[in-house]
Amino acid sequence: MADWKLTGATIGVLVLAATGCGPDDTTGRGTTPTANAERTASSGRNEAETAAVPNLVGMGLQSAQDTSQAAGFYALKSHDALGRGRMQALDRNWKVCSQNIAAGKSVPTDTKLDFGAVKLEETCPATDQKAPAEAGGTMPDFKGKSVKAARAALDSGTSVTVKDAGEDRFILVESNWQVCGQTPAAGVKLSGQPVSFTAVKFGESCP
Repeated sequence: MADWKLTGATIGVLVLAATGCGPDDTTGRGTTPTANAERTASSGRNEAETAAVPNLVGMGLQSAQDTSQAAGFYALKSHDALGRGRMQALDRNWKVCSQNIAAGKSVPTDTKLDFGAVKLEETCPATDQKAPAEAGGTMPDFKGKSVKAARAALDSGTSVTVKDAGEDRFILVESNWQVCGQTPAAGVKLSGQPVSFTAVKFGESCP
């Protein structure tokens, strides 16, 4: 009979053969770590959280934002409720007139909340005033609209001049001025011609 000498390597091979485990089988259960991880990730997925939208109308804009965040809403924006295109740079100087999602409605907390706002000393409009729509190929009627909003409605390449309709003052912050007169007139076809406005400050009467 032949003599068999069992080396350490031979013993190791026999043990692996007996257990059915290869050198890369770390689980011993026929499933891979990747499959386990995928199941764990799948079971950990939750639906988006929902919350009731607070009643924010009448609050200062900063307080409305703080209240919204406390309720779980962080996608927040605001706009000028008077349609003048002003930026709400100092939130504490503005108050909320409207909100795009009704108070008490339950929505996902990643929903964007949009507040219509005016300055503290101003009166909220009955409904949000819309900025003028893009002019397209025809000159809109911009009378009573802010110069800033009127300029924004025109093609960005349009040459625009603005003059004080009364006292020949320098017009610096165009959102504080309203259009009194315009050339071309409303309804005229726009084909790249320059546009001019006369304007007065909001609160003043057009001559």
